[in-house]
Amino acid sequence: MRKLILGVCAVTLVASQGFAATGHAKLVDRLNAASQVINEIESIPAKSIPLSIMSNATCVAVVPAYKKAAFVVGGSYGQGVVTCKTSHGWSAPAFIQLAGGSFGFQIGGQSTDLVLIAVNNKGMQDLLKSKFKIGGDAAAAAGPVGRNASAATNLTLKSELLTYSRSQGLFAGIDLNGTVVNQNTEDTRTFYGSDVPFATILDGHKATPLAARPFVRTVAKYFRSAQ
Repeated sequence: MRKLILGVCAVTLVASQGFAATGHAKLVDRLNAASQVINEIESIPAKSIPLSIMSNATCVAVVPAYKKAAFVVGGSYGQGVVTCKTSHGWSAPAFIQLAGGSFGFQIGGQSTDLVLIAVNNKGMQDLLKSKFKIGGDAAAAAGPVGRNASAATNLTLKSELLTYSRSQGLFAGIDLNGTVVNQNTEDTRTFYGSDVPFATILDGHKATPLAARPFVRTVAKYFRSAQ
């Protein structure tokens, strides 16, 4: 029991440190890291996101270096950014945080990049909420990799979100069911200078700051209608 309590405390401490308020420069670093994740994934077309999914994407979220820490009780957390497609292009980014957990006898830790893609209008609306659970509020599936259009089409009919991970150069779909996605209000306030509602940003009613334009341009470059 004492080890269990210590394990819970350790994971809680790590997660709370991960969710602490971040300075503006760190947020710019996060946006740049998110751009790099997408660029590196798309640099190998045979192992990237299928074109049919990219052309149907309504929102794209990237969480660089999503962390898992475990000591008896496992926990996970990550900080990321999300942009959504609007009638006049991709929106300014909103800042999000992910948290999940698992129980079991495990010791160690790891870090991976995550990509979440909303592939229909309901998926977009789920992401516009201030908080939702993957697999609960939004049906999710591990996304296919490569230019397999038929498999991608079948998944988009059944799922609102497709989820991917990249670790040590390997890119593949991942099961994130049970993970909670929430707006990071403190980081949003730091980046925009005031409290801006989640929907206001992702609906396209907030101008994209200069520091965020490289990330939005990267998403727009790849997640466009298939020619």
